[in-house]
Amino acid sequence: MNLSNIVIVLDHPDESRNIGAACRAMANNDISELRIVGKKEQYDIEHIHVLAIHAGEIFDKAKFYDSITQATSDCSICAGTTRRRGKKRGKLLLPEEFADMANSISGEDAAGCKIAVVFGNERTGLTDEQLDQCNLGVTIPSSENFGSLNLSHAVQIICYHLFRKNLEAKKGTYKGYTPLTLERIDSTVKSITDDMQKIGFFKMPGRSDMENFWRSILSRASLSEGEAKYLEKTFSKMAGLASKNNKD
Repeated sequence: MNLSNIVIVLDHPDESRNIGAACRAMANNDISELRIVGKKEQYDIEHIHVLAIHAGEIFDKAKFYDSITQATSDCSICAGTTRRRGKKRGKLLLPEEFADMANSISGEDAAGCKIAVVFGNERTGLTDEQLDQCNLGVTIPSSENFGSLNLSHAVQIICYHLFRKNLEAKKGTYKGYTPLTLERIDSTVKSITDDMQKIGFFKMPGRSDMENFWRSILSRASLSEGEAKYLEKTFSKMAGLASKNNKD
C-alpha cells in the first residue's frame, strides 16, 4: 500500500468546519492529498484551520476543480462513497474490501497508481449523476434507524481502513498481540498447578480438576505471552514466599 497515492475528494462540502475535521482525519492516517470540487473562496479558512488542528496544511495544499471527472482524471480508480443502494449504484464494496483493492493497485512506491475516494455533500451525499463519474462504489454499513454519517467521520473510517491495510503490508498481519496456543496454555497451567501443589493447596487426586479449571479459564481469556509469564511469576513467587514462611 502506498498512502501517498491515495486522493481524498470532497464534492461541494457545505460546512467549512467539516473540511477541517476531514483534514485531521486524513492526517491521523498518513493521507495528505485533498482535492475539492467547488470554489475555494466559498469556505471559511479560519474555521477550517480551527477544526484541522495541526493538519491545516492539508487544506492549504488542496486543489480545487469543477467536477469529479476533472478532480480524478489522473487516477486509475475513482471510488464514490454512498450509503444508499440502488440499481444504478451497482455492487458496493465494504471499506475493508476497498482497502484490499487499493493495496494491490496503489503500489509500494511512486510507480503505483493513484486512487481517488469521493465523498458527497453532507446533506445529499453523492447523486446518481455524480456516482456516474466514479467507476466503483464503497459503502459504510450503519444503522437503518440513523444511517447518515458526518462527512469527517466517513473520511476517518475509509482512511483508517487504508491505513490499517498499509500496516499489514509492512508488518504482516497487524495485531495488538497474538493469543497463545493451547499447547502454550497447558505449559502455564502446569506451572500454576505445580506451584499450588508446593504450597499444599490440594492433594494429587484433586490436581486434574484444578488443571481443567485453569485450562478452561485461560483458553477463553485469549492470553498474550506477557500475560502468561506474569501469571507464572505470580504463582511462583507465592510458592516461594509460602516455603520461606514455613521455614521461619
